Amino acid sequence: MSTSNKKQHFLFGVALALITVIIWSGNYVVARGVSKQIPPISLAFYRWATASICIIPFAYKKVIAEKQIIIQHKNYLFWVSLTGVAIFNTFIYLAGHYTTAINLALIGTTAAPIFATILAAIFLKEIISLYRIAGMVLCIVSILFLLSKGSLQNLINFHFSKGDALMFFSAFSFAIYNTLVRKKPTNLSPISFLMVTFIVGTLLLLPFYLYELSYSQPIVWNGNLIATILYIGIGNSVIGFLCWNAAIGKIGASATILFANLIPIFSTIEAVLILGEQFSNVHLIAGVLVITGLVIANFQKKKKKLVSS
Repeated sequence: MSTSNKKQHFLFGVALALITVIIWSGNYVVARGVSKQIPPISLAFYRWATASICIIPFAYKKVIAEKQIIIQHKNYLFWVSLTGVAIFNTFIYLAGHYTTAINLALIGTTAAPIFATILAAIFLKEIISLYRIAGMVLCIVSILFLLSKGSLQNLINFHFSKGDALMFFSAFSFAIYNTLVRKKPTNLSPISFLMVTFIVGTLLLLPFYLYELSYSQPIVWNGNLIATILYIGIGNSVIGFLCWNAAIGKIGASATILFANLIPIFSTIEAVLILGEQFSNVHLIAGVLVITGLVIANFQKKKKKLVSS
């Protein structure tokens, strides 16, 4: 591949990662609005059931044609479905019932990149350059600055709850998924991969969903709730995962997950536009720092290998 093609390949991967985090950032804003209308596991179940139904018409022929490949890699697909579908977002919805928004965002945007970078270095033998380390550290600092509102006292008074532990588990699960995606069988098409993982993940959630129904209040359906499920089912799930997985294939697992640091930035912008929340200099500074960190982390000039097999 020529230098020009490599650059285009890399920039396309960056664009895909950006599209994904813009879509995913709305998950926190939208889901928060229906948190009192629907229980967390039910929200996750309906999300992935919707995604499964939507993707079947486009993928079933591919799945049938690749049946033997799917059977051959059934164990791999189970673990991808468990970590990326059944656990990741479900635990975000669960954690939201026990901890504050600042804790959710802080843990989600700092723990996942650290976990993913370590896992990618250990299991995928990815090269961790000084630029990557420096960029990741700057991203973490920027998110801490954003979520603490620039106050050291806010960080000093920070405490962990049951929800924080759930969010750590969610972040670690996503890091595992992010790493496993790099091992996707090359002869399994992306659309088949998503259809299988969506359906398997939904089935894994089914018994927990049924149990939740046995003790939770009945869901009162309305237009807003249906629109929310369609958004997270189609946008966050189908479109988001297609773009995210493609980005991983083009720029690597540890590089792609760094873009997750942009989620709270985009969530803030969406909150201003949709919910009318105030935008401050803290948000502006944090946004600049995150973007700078991403540029540094993805700088390709330095080739020194810090982690090797």
